[in-house]
Amino acid sequence: QLHLVESGGGLVQPGGSLRLSCEASGFPLDYYVIGWFRQAPGKEREAVSCISAKGGNTLYSDSVKGRFTISKDNTKNISYLQMDNLKGEDTAVYYCAAYWSFLNRCIFGDDYNSWGQGTQVTVSS
Repeated sequence: QLHLVESGGGLVQPGGSLRLSCEASGFPLDYYVIGWFRQAPGKEREAVSCISAKGGNTLYSDSVKGRFTISKDNTKNISYLQMDNLKGEDTAVYYCAAYWSFLNRCIFGDDYNSWGQGTQVTVSS
């Protein structure tokens, strides 16, 4: 079973940056799509970004497009979410998730069947 562990969350001021990591174990990430999701208190879980298994295709929600960058290093079995120009509304618990796929694309949907435990990101002055 694929096991995912997020790290890198914390407290940052508006306009600041954080880089989240998602380390995988149990299976190589070469054939797994990685998605990043977030959930703020009192709100539903929201898809933020995803990257295809080989890393050739990415997708971003409108709320983070141009500020967040997703990447994936299959040699290290890790995915990153670089978050720049952070805003208060980015405050949430961030989760990485995965599903197996040989297609060169990723989607925001219900296919994700492996989830990490989450890491808190707080944007506040």
